[in-house]
Amino acid sequence: MNIEEIKDKRIAVLLSGGVDSSVVVYELASLGLHPDCFYIKIGPEEQEEWDCSSEEDLEMATAVAARYGCRLQVVDCHQEYWNQVTRYTMEKVKAGFTPNPDVMCNRLIKFGAFDEKMGHAYDLIATGHYAQTEWIDGRKWLTTSPDPVKDQTDFLAQIYQWQLKKAIFPIGHFEKNEVREIAEREHLINAHRKDSQGICFLGNIDYNEYVRRYLGEQPGDIVEQETGKKIGEHRGLWFHTIGQRKGLGLGGGPWFVIRKDVARNTLYVSHGYDPQDAYKQDFPIHGFDFLTEGVSDLPREVTFKIRHTPEYHPARTERIGEGQYLIHSAKPIHGVAPGQFCVVYDKRHHKCYGSGEICE
Repeated sequence: MNIEEIKDKRIAVLLSGGVDSSVVVYELASLGLHPDCFYIKIGPEEQEEWDCSSEEDLEMATAVAARYGCRLQVVDCHQEYWNQVTRYTMEKVKAGFTPNPDVMCNRLIKFGAFDEKMGHAYDLIATGHYAQTEWIDGRKWLTTSPDPVKDQTDFLAQIYQWQLKKAIFPIGHFEKNEVREIAEREHLINAHRKDSQGICFLGNIDYNEYVRRYLGEQPGDIVEQETGKKIGEHRGLWFHTIGQRKGLGLGGGPWFVIRKDVARNTLYVSHGYDPQDAYKQDFPIHGFDFLTEGVSDLPREVTFKIRHTPEYHPARTERIGEGQYLIHSAKPIHGVAPGQFCVVYDKRHHKCYGSGEICE
């Protein structure tokens, strides 16, 4: 975090009640700043139906803001979340794709709807993401965190250029254990609180439950790819992802999900420990979203991720149209699925260029 960049600026902190955003407030307060804090309220669509820890989150956020003499306001983005993020997710899964609601949550809610409601009055928006920003040759870049397991640049790779310009990540230079140590040393109320799992803002709601709530079930055949033989039934294509090998309910495994035929409502699987069909080395992406203003093409040699893992895969890029590229991975990659975001970095996986959606 560049001190010059934040000096004399109006800063809004998105405070969730978790340890990461709480240490953000501490970091800014230790520089003599008293940023305004905001708790984004979303929660389950129907409160009584689903378990939600938002009450406890708000209590924690309130205690942390008060401790550092910061104002805390609750911003209701409930409607925007269900209208925008949920609609995106359900449209994609219905079409047989593998979407990422957390990625779109950052673009549409944390840096989107919040900005429309309150953030527009501030120069900078600070969050507890494990990511960094750097000014290189007069341009602001999203860069990776030193903690490869916690790095969250992949979740930020769809934000707009104007959103990146306003974003700061005050704990991005730390590893997770260092953040916990700071919280313990400062006796923060949530120092030992577990990291939230599951979908952004939805607490303990299981992803399949989230999808079932909107799309229900639509049983169809499970077919063995090599033989064309029906070997079971699925409850809905949307509960399965390419490369999946658990939760298929088939005996004599392991079985891997190879592809989905939406028109026929058929799930194709392959038997074996590592079927070749589960891997792809070359695949197209479209709608590439460049994070840094003034950058409009990818270098030839890059690294990339298609899911939230610590590994970066080396590849070559080939431009095939406006915002369209072929990714030629150095090695075959497991579970490449249409609808996933392919997040592209430089060769040293330091600078993040942005992301594009994997297409058929």
